Amino acid sequence: MSATAQDFFRSARESGWLAVIATIIALFLIAPSIVVIVLSFSSGHLMTFPPPGFGFTWYQHFFATERWTASAWHSVQIGLVSMILSTVLGTLAAFGLVRGRPRSAHFIMALMLSPVIVPVIITAIGMFITFRQLGLSSFAGLVAAHTVLGMPYVFVTVAAALHDLDPDYELAALNLGAPPVQSFWRITLPLILPGVLTGAIFAFVASWDEVVVALFLSTPQLRTLPVTMWEEARQTVDPTIAAASSMLTLLTFFIIVFLPLLSKSAQREREQVA
Repeated sequence: MSATAQDFFRSARESGWLAVIATIIALFLIAPSIVVIVLSFSSGHLMTFPPPGFGFTWYQHFFATERWTASAWHSVQIGLVSMILSTVLGTLAAFGLVRGRPRSAHFIMALMLSPVIVPVIITAIGMFITFRQLGLSSFAGLVAAHTVLGMPYVFVTVAAALHDLDPDYELAALNLGAPPVQSFWRITLPLILPGVLTGAIFAFVASWDEVVVALFLSTPQLRTLPVTMWEEARQTVDPTIAAASSMLTLLTFFIIVFLPLLSKSAQREREQVA
């Protein structure tokens, strides 16, 4: 950052304008979500703003309609399984890269981050062709695809946690006779657990919100919630979609509230070890 930009942000922060600008930008970004949440409580049959009245009609319709509830349950199942797989594989990959420091580290990092670099439509087409040749079921294909898409988030957060962790803790455990596996479980994992949990949350959200790959791999018998929302938006736009979107937004709110708690937990763990 240039000196001129640093002076600008410093003066803006001191004068309080930086907080005002940040608030305006935040309101601009969350305004569509607020409108959708308000529409989800509409008593009308169309998505019109402002709504003619308020009620829980469309939330009741969501939970009373098998198409919506089945899609939500499929999203939860796929999200949880892919989250577990992404967390395990991403954590092991980050540990091997950061602590092992192989010569091909840059290539491995690029490979791990490729799912978020390559256009998702290209990834979706490649997965569709590959999984069809392998004969995977829709559920297994979606789990495998969302595992691949969620691994970069786990990899980045765990790698960052490992970079901040002093390796002397692990070396001390090894010098005291602990096997490498025990050293990882008893020393390393508890200290990087906030990073692991953060990556797991992002991996679940990546699966829960994903629609492009799911459009290619879903079947009439197994659809995720975003796919159902997409199909409903193309056919009949009623406030049920707003109700579903509002519940999806709760996950983002959960992340915003929960991540600071993870940071505080990490700090307490390190202070206890130190």
